[in-house]
Amino acid sequence: MSGKSKILIIGATGYIGKFIVEASAKSGHPTFALVRESTLSNPAKSKIIESFKNYGITFIHGDLYDHGSLVKAIKQVDVVISTVGHGQLADQVKIIAAIKEAGNVKRFFPSEFGNDVDRVHAVEPAKTAFGIKAQIRRAIEAEGIPYTYVSSNFFSGYFLPSLSQPGATAPPRDKVVILGDGNPKAIYNKEDDIATYTIKAVDDPRTLNKILYIRPAGNIYSFNELVSLWEKKIGKTLERTYVPEEQVLKNIQGILVRHDENLVIDKFYVVLILFFVVAEAPVPLNVILSIGHSVYVKGDHTNFEIEPSFGVEASELYPDVKYTTVDEFLNQFV
Repeated sequence: MSGKSKILIIGATGYIGKFIVEASAKSGHPTFALVRESTLSNPAKSKIIESFKNYGITFIHGDLYDHGSLVKAIKQVDVVISTVGHGQLADQVKIIAAIKEAGNVKRFFPSEFGNDVDRVHAVEPAKTAFGIKAQIRRAIEAEGIPYTYVSSNFFSGYFLPSLSQPGATAPPRDKVVILGDGNPKAIYNKEDDIATYTIKAVDDPRTLNKILYIRPAGNIYSFNELVSLWEKKIGKTLERTYVPEEQVLKNIQGILVRHDENLVIDKFYVVLILFFVVAEAPVPLNVILSIGHSVYVKGDHTNFEIEPSFGVEASELYPDVKYTTVDEFLNQFV
């Protein structure tokens, strides 16, 4: 354990944060979670806190908005991983300032865990949301802080249990709604695997000042391919309804035509909220819709090559990791 970096997770009790805490502890890293004192006594967080205790996590009392406590916490570790939610992305400048003052951090992972924000073709308001993450990247680089950016794409646990269909508690067996023509390739990774790859990268010189793309071959599917895979599993053909890009953009802009044929589409968008909330702070609906447009229509997960000058691919770096494929993930719902 002495050879492994000490890791501080900020946003540890949030959605992806708890997976990263667990992966860090299981990998033998001395693991620290920055928590408010109120969080430790919050009944809604009791199960998470208890699991952290079972993993031997060290709790450090502090707050993103208390500079002194942040610096004090950071001085105790080697690596800082931020998993703060949508509403706190811009406030990561406070973490950058504290890291700069502390002067001891070997690596900073800002809260990303989605699209590569430097290579997207998003419309508003996702354009602005991605822009905030890009600004954090530029601030880290300007301060000369060693970094790794994790581009993990979509969370399997959000998307795959219903194939993002409205009101569904299981993947559809009759009808399915698809944004655009269903041909752009998207990537779906199980949260545990995202966390495992992230922690693997912590002490790896190959990931220093690079983007770590989690793009394993078994998890790359167009929406049409995903539906076909599901159809094969259940031995049934689904009725596919395609939403043209023009209609997608109208919904993003709030021009919702309220009549029967569009009702299913509107419901579809509402349900998308469930799949992209990273932490406690809810993501505005229009942001969700425009992220869907970015990925499903524009293909922003896969419409570029990973160049060695800026990125590395996780499953190539760590072939020993047995990740859960989309095919395997869907078996539990058959």
